[in-house]
Amino acid sequence: MIEARYFSQSALLELLREKPQQGRRMLPLPAGVTEMPFGILEDSAVENAPEIHRREGDLWQCLAGEVTFLVNGELIGATKRAREDGSSNPDELVGERIEDGTTYALRPGDWLWIPPGVPHQHVASATARLVIIKIRG
Repeated sequence: MIEARYFSQSALLELLREKPQQGRRMLPLPAGVTEMPFGILEDSAVENAPEIHRREGDLWQCLAGEVTFLVNGELIGATKRAREDGSSNPDELVGERIEDGTTYALRPGDWLWIPPGVPHQHVASATARLVIIKIRG
């Protein structure tokens, strides 16, 4: 049976009290919330590879810190992303860089929508925590 799920602001604030770690990780959501279609990403001094998701968009909200996104433009050197089993995924591309993109600096409370097919990359020079919601196109 499918049921609604609830995630309170107090549970979010408790999760955000967790001490930041170096690198990139998804913060562990409380039991009963793991089926929700979002995650909370923590990036500490991280630069991810430029990418394109062909079938899903990313809706981001900055909760803490600051993160810089490079979006739009052209993905240079695009190749299909490898799946865990080693096969290629035609719906996910990674590249070397983005040319002629637009830069946005997200701070707490800011939102950014990246539709399917749009090149994007983000960089966090310190620690940033973001909600990521994946939306199928």
